[in-house]
Amino acid sequence: MIPDGMRFLTTLAVLAVVGEAPVALGSAPAQAGDFAACITDLKHTARKAGVSSAITTQALDITRPDANVLRLSTVQPEFKIPIWDYLGFLVDEQRVADGRAMIDTHDRTLRAAERRFGVDRYVIAAVWGVETDYGREAGKSFLPHALATLACRGSGRSKFWRGELVAALKLADRGDVPLNELYGSWAGAFGQTQFIPSTYQRLAVDFDGDGRRDLVNSVADALGSTANYLKRAGWRSGQPWMIEVKVAPHYHGPQGRNDKAPLSTWAARGVTRADGALLSGGGQAGLLLPAGPSGPGFLVFRNFDAIYAYNHAESYALAISHLADRLAGYPPLRTPWPTDDPGLSRAERLHLQQLLLANGYDIGEADGKIGPVTRAAIAEAERSLGMPPTGRAGQKIYHALGGKSGGR
Repeated sequence: MIPDGMRFLTTLAVLAVVGEAPVALGSAPAQAGDFAACITDLKHTARKAGVSSAITTQALDITRPDANVLRLSTVQPEFKIPIWDYLGFLVDEQRVADGRAMIDTHDRTLRAAERRFGVDRYVIAAVWGVETDYGREAGKSFLPHALATLACRGSGRSKFWRGELVAALKLADRGDVPLNELYGSWAGAFGQTQFIPSTYQRLAVDFDGDGRRDLVNSVADALGSTANYLKRAGWRSGQPWMIEVKVAPHYHGPQGRNDKAPLSTWAARGVTRADGALLSGGGQAGLLLPAGPSGPGFLVFRNFDAIYAYNHAESYALAISHLADRLAGYPPLRTPWPTDDPGLSRAERLHLQQLLLANGYDIGEADGKIGPVTRAAIAEAERSLGMPPTGRAGQKIYHALGGKSGGR
């Protein structure tokens, strides 16, 4: 969950989710003496803010920056992700099937959160699925070390990172989350639905009634807190979040999440539902055409904006919204993406790497994450097969190397 003013970090987080590695900008780390002095100052700041000496000392018993955090905090995206690759990875059949199983397991909790906060349970589950794959991938950075590294790096956001560090230590000090379980992303988000510490302080709820707000180990607390966040972001109970639509091939009318109009107005502009049903009903919506008028279109409502507030990226909100639809039983997108080389699912990405290894390309261990080494190998394989060397993990190179739809 990324606050205002952190769109660059949002972009990096999106790249990390889909396995696209950025390139380093080469920023120099702080000198050892400067870092030690900064840690001493952070300890003083934490104690002054009311954090106990025991928690402060234990959390900040560090002598050098976190090298991985330094690397990730000084990078820029090098690879633009097509929307069909992004959604193909985040809303594949595996995530849908896993999500439906998790909904069955936690049905009682999800329905209770829906009743209390008014947020659709499928959307709550979709956030959980996209953020951490239903709790499986919550991050491996020790938050106090990561946040101290960022605070001491000397950037213009040091004050922000200091505040997040103090907030994280307060959560441990009050017993919400044990200090040794404060692990998450390099940028400070943690828990099953990835709250940053200050948001955790403001909006986390004790939904399982055990007296603690534990978004790391308690699925109930994580799902209830996510619902609370979306409600506070403006969610309107019982209203839609998104409708897949079609527009004319040469549509040049209004577009944009913020350019909302009644559905009757969109119908008058020639916008039709992708499923063939009449475009009718109340509420106002904006039109998104992420791949242009020849691809899938989406009318997005105020509830889509609440989802957007969670991560400030329209592609992210589209992924959550589409996954929520799939979890609720709706089919895949009816309009194909305007490409002859669709993206790969997670299983297909992993199999593509295995195929590259089998064909002699040294990419290291196959993990399903498509970074620079894998892209270079893909480009070399494309050249050897007489294909344009795009370096992109798409269906064409996957099938050319022997892959079949579905991952094998």
